[in-house]
Amino acid sequence: MHVRITHFAVIAALGAAVSLPAAAQQYPAKPVRVIVPQAPGSATDVVTRIVANKLTELLGQPVVVDPRPGAGGSLGTELAAKAPADGYTIVMGHNSSHGANPAIYPKLGYDAVRDFTPIISVVSTPYVLTLHPSMPVKNVKELIALARSRPGQINYASAGNGSTHHLSGELLKTMAGIDIVHVPYKGTTPAISGLIAGETTIMFGTVTGVQPQIRANRLRGIAVTTPKRSQFMPELPTMAETLPGFEIMSWFALLGPAGTPRPIVDRLYTETTKVLAMPDVKEALYKQGFEPNPGTPEQLADFIKAEIAKFTKLAKATNIKVE
Repeated sequence: MHVRITHFAVIAALGAAVSLPAAAQQYPAKPVRVIVPQAPGSATDVVTRIVANKLTELLGQPVVVDPRPGAGGSLGTELAAKAPADGYTIVMGHNSSHGANPAIYPKLGYDAVRDFTPIISVVSTPYVLTLHPSMPVKNVKELIALARSRPGQINYASAGNGSTHHLSGELLKTMAGIDIVHVPYKGTTPAISGLIAGETTIMFGTVTGVQPQIRANRLRGIAVTTPKRSQFMPELPTMAETLPGFEIMSWFALLGPAGTPRPIVDRLYTETTKVLAMPDVKEALYKQGFEPNPGTPEQLADFIKAEIAKFTKLAKATNIKVE
């Protein structure tokens, strides 16, 4: 009897070992929903649709984009966290939902690490330190010197309290030891308009938002916030060349609810990697100001933890909170 039980136990174990890969091969058997925790037409939405259209072809099932905006991305992200962990609801997380928000919102409806299974990092882009043309400086070093000579007299625009633009300005303040004043706007477009009009003098803007204005000489870009120079504006140095360690970027990544089976994660990772390597996808993303930035689930997990730690430290140092 003991031998028979052991024999069946071995068979059961072998069956379990092959069942998940088989399930992954059968996945997906129905449409996959990608929650976008931003508004329709946002950069997050547009990038997700570019990727989803190609994933539909590779997976053989519709990959449906579902925008769920609100609370800086928190509402849609919470919805994804509470979805079944079966691979049929995933989310396009970003630098707010899985970076800044856990640091600045005291009451989030999700845990950005515990409640999610990382799948793949998708794209990234720098912010550009942008000035009104009247500013008598040509680089970051000169800007810091000017700000130190005029404490509290230079202001910077953001897309709103708690936005990455806001946090970028606060990081500049703390790392450079300068006193500049935050002026929040209700969105990126009004903030850029205010900068052009001279209501403010500095802004960390997205490439797509400020590059056309810089090319038209309405604004002046002096640095990018990624560790390396950007292919979008290769003429600009990095912030880190003057302030070592300065790094903030806009990024998007796919995640599933916690407990999403690894074979399903691997299937989504493999197919998304193929999508990001397609020339037409690269071109479409480039037009939106983004570079493909595929990374493994493990790399994404480590990156998200580092992002949250960085923003938490910054939020504590500057007392930033968003109710």
